[in-house]
Parts: sequence; C-alpha cells; structure tokens
Amino acid sequence: MSDDRLIVAMDVPNAVQGLQLAEQLGDAVSFYKIGLGMLTGGGLALANELKQEMGKRIFLDMKLFDIGATVENAVRGLAQFDLDFLTVHGDPYVVKAAKEGAAGKDMKILAVTILTSLDRQDLDGALIKEGDIKDLVLERAGNAFAAGADGVIASPQEAALIRALPEAEGRLIVTPGVRPAGADLGDQKRVATPANAIADGVDHIVVGRPIWKAKDPRAAAMAILDEMKSPQASAPNRG
Repeated sequence: MSDDRLIVAMDVPNAVQGLQLAEQLGDAVSFYKIGLGMLTGGGLALANELKQEMGKRIFLDMKLFDIGATVENAVRGLAQFDLDFLTVHGDPYVVKAAKEGAAGKDMKILAVTILTSLDRQDLDGALIKEGDIKDLVLERAGNAFAAGADGVIASPQEAALIRALPEAEGRLIVTPGVRPAGADLGDQKRVATPANAIADGVDHIVVGRPIWKAKDPRAAAMAILDEMKSPQASAPNRG
C-alpha cells in the first residue's frame, strides 16, 4: 500500500498530461493535488477520474477567498465531487463559511496561512502587518483552528511551532515547499527536506516539480518515499 503522506502536485498543463503522470506513477502514489493552474484544463474531470476510476485521494487546491456566502456556495458545490482536501484562505470568516459548505461531507477544509513562496519583503508589498513570518503564520493558524479548520497549509519551517499549539491537537498540517536534498528550489523560499518536514509534525508533504519534471517520475517519487521513512522522520499520520 502506498504512503499517502506524499501528495503529488499535478502542476501540468492539462488533464491528459495529468492522467499520463498518474499512470507513470502507478501504485507508488495514492494522493494527488490539483490546483488552479489545471482548473481550465479539465482539472475537475481529472479529479473525478482519479478518485472514482483509480481509487486515488484528491486534494483540490483552490485557495478560495470571497465573501462568506460565496465561499459557502462554492464549497457546497465542490463537496459533491467526493474530494478529500480543499484549501481556502485562513481568514476566520472564510474558514467558517467553508465548513458550512462542507457540512455532511468528509472533505477536509485546510486553511492557507502564508504562501510558502512569500518572504517578508513580499508581505510588506502586500501591506501585511509587521512581524516575523513565523509569528504571523502561528497566529493565522491558531485563528483558523478556532474557526473550525480541519488543518492548515504551512511552510515546513513553521510546522513544529504549529504542531505545538494546543488547538492543533488532531488537526492536519499539510506543507508544500518540500524539496529533496539537492533539488532546485524553484519559486519556493521557505523549504525543508521530506524527512525533516515529517519529523517536525507535518502530516502530508506536497511535491510537484521534483517528481513530474524528473526523467523517471516514479523513481523520483520512490526516492522521496524512502527519504520519508528515514529514522529522523517519525510523525503519526492524522488523516
């Protein structure tokens, strides 16, 4: 049985290439992330095929942000696709609306704290209040949990701090910004290796380019899975 702590980001142009990637990876990978970049390329159809025909778990990364009623209605519609995870922005009113929309379904609502591609200079440009990024992430995570989030999206560099929050008990931490040792960082600025992320309390790591851009995606995925099983990677799976 494959280790669903690894979520492969299908950041490929369309559903046809996404299906080809899933076929290449086969039983090595059981969990896939489909994001905004794939939405107009058949992303929802791909999600449905992977879920219903291939038995995969699906993380729909939409990062929804709007007025409460709109978020609630959007989540209610997406919940009909029998998805596993869905992201929304971590503002408490957005989280509460998303939970209302997901009521009665098993879909987990994950709150985005601060994108892993951002640093303090980026936050200054966006007029985000002053303070260290780790402190802001911790505050946003706590607020999102209080609003009912099933988990949060956060950099691996903040995972241990979030896991230590009393409100984080039984909640999920899912992190992008994970790169195997020696891999190109791409547009990520706050990163860690798979083993370190798991050891710091992350439940699921999201890896895209180091897998789908590899000459042998399955071998790349297997190498990451092996690294996750190393002695320093020892965190329980919460979902």
